[in-house]
Amino acid sequence: MAKKRKEKSFSSFLNNPIDFTLLITILLLLSIGLIMVLSASSPSALAESGDSYSYFSKQLIFGILGIIAMLFISKIDYRFYQKFYKHAWWISLILLALVLIIGRKVNGAQRWIYVTETLSVQPSEAVKLLMIIFYAGILMKNRDQLDLYGKGFVKHMCFLAPIIGLLLLEPHFSASIVIIGICAIMMITAGCKFWHFAATGGVVGVPALIALVITAPYRLQRVVTFLDPWKDEKGDGWQVIQSLYAIGSGGLFGAGLGESKQKFLYIPEPHNDFIFSILGEELGFIGCVAVLILFAIFIWRGILIAMRAPDMFGSLVAIGITALVAIQVIINVAVVTSSMPATGMPLPFFSYRRNRLVHITM
Repeated sequence: MAKKRKEKSFSSFLNNPIDFTLLITILLLLSIGLIMVLSASSPSALAESGDSYSYFSKQLIFGILGIIAMLFISKIDYRFYQKFYKHAWWISLILLALVLIIGRKVNGAQRWIYVTETLSVQPSEAVKLLMIIFYAGILMKNRDQLDLYGKGFVKHMCFLAPIIGLLLLEPHFSASIVIIGICAIMMITAGCKFWHFAATGGVVGVPALIALVITAPYRLQRVVTFLDPWKDEKGDGWQVIQSLYAIGSGGLFGAGLGESKQKFLYIPEPHNDFIFSILGEELGFIGCVAVLILFAIFIWRGILIAMRAPDMFGSLVAIGITALVAIQVIINVAVVTSSMPATGMPLPFFSYRRNRLVHITM
């Protein structure tokens, strides 16, 4: 009898209606992202490999695989993940420790594990999702204590400390910011007091952030460059200045798709973190607003799904995934518009390579 009820529950989940608004929004973002990768990467791809479609073809393959994975995973009952929320924390620790042990250092950072010379994995991307599952589970389990400072705020932030510590050893500052932001939003949504975050952030968080910046010369240089990029316009300020030129020259309607000038080796790797500046140059203010509206719709649907979830675990998973996309969009757009110091943050559905867990070099 119990088996029949379980099968009925699983089959009813399979028959749940798809949120077509969210699905169409994702497909539109992915389609525009693929078009922009093709446009932004063509000069770089041609110069490097002689094939202007090389970056686009790889992005297209992963885009198709992503859609297939999305449709498959959407049919899995999310309550299945709740059983393994504790494992998610341990797996995160093991993955980040493995990066420090067997990962390859590139440009001063040790973030990738190379399976072969052409296949590499970035564990921090998996850790973002694993931490969403872990915090959804642990917050649901301890929901009656979340309004307390010690057993609510401090206890659950302690689970985050070793994860952030390992990320800073890589170092991977941007991933640390994203994971802290996701977990903070999930904790507040679950019932932790906002003033606990505000008070502790002012006393501990801000001094810790200042110390991290001061003790790392490259981070300090990024802050100095942010304050006045034109002081070193041919050095550290080059990328953000070229980004501002690109966005500014786009005007209201843009120069036209494919007509960007800054992508011709002025902006380094324009198909990665600074792809939004090429979008602004080619599609103008109208194009940028249209893309940001699509991201706003994604966030709106994510919040609605969280509100309508039948249990707390499902609600927190939905909030976590929505926060993951929202934080990365906000930081990426802020960086390319020189509204905050530069940090390696991909634009979801747009940036080439860095928004993927696995990277294949062809």
